[in-house]
Amino acid sequence: MGDWLSQPVNWVYGLFALMLIYSGIRVVTSQNVIRAALFLVGALGSTAGLFVLLSAEFVALTLVLVYIGAVIVLFLFGIMITRAPLGRDVALDHPSRVVGAGVAIALFGFLSWGSIQAFGAAEVTGVGDATSTEVLGEALLGRFVVPFEVVSFLLLAALIGGITLARKDLSPAEEEAKEAL
Repeated sequence: MGDWLSQPVNWVYGLFALMLIYSGIRVVTSQNVIRAALFLVGALGSTAGLFVLLSAEFVALTLVLVYIGAVIVLFLFGIMITRAPLGRDVALDHPSRVVGAGVAIALFGFLSWGSIQAFGAAEVTGVGDATSTEVLGEALLGRFVVPFEVVSFLLLAALIGGITLARKDLSPAEEEAKEAL
C-alpha cells in the first residue's frame, strides 16, 4: 500500500480526481447557474489534467479549447442574454429528490455490477499510438465511424431540444416592443 504513495504522479492524480469530484458535485448542487457553469470549467479542467497524466495531450488540449474555450463561454453568454433566474428555484424543491437520489445510486450500482459481470478481466486492446492525431483520426473515421456519427446526431438532437425548451413564446405586447426596435 505504501508503494503507490511514494509516486508523485499518484499524488497529482489524486489531486485532479478530488478536484473533479468536488467540481462535479458543485455543478449539480449549486444554487446559482453562473457558479454552476464556473464549477463546470473546474471539472473540465481537472479532466484535462487527468488526460495529460494519461499522455493524451491531444485530447486534453481539445477538451480545453472546445469545451472550456467555447462551450462554457457560450453557456455563460446564453445565461446572461436569456436573463435566466440566478437564484434558487423553489419549483425544483420536492420531497421526492431523496427517492431520485436513491434510484440513481441503485442504478449506478446495478450498471457497475453488470459491467463487471459482462467484461470481467477482459483487456482493452489499443489501436496504436494513442497520442497520434493521425491514428486517432483514422480510428474515429474508420473503424468507429458509425458510433461517431450516432454521437454527433445525438448531440444535434440535444441541441435542438435545448433550443426548443429554452425558447419562449412572446406575448403580442412583447412582439410589438421587439419589432419597434
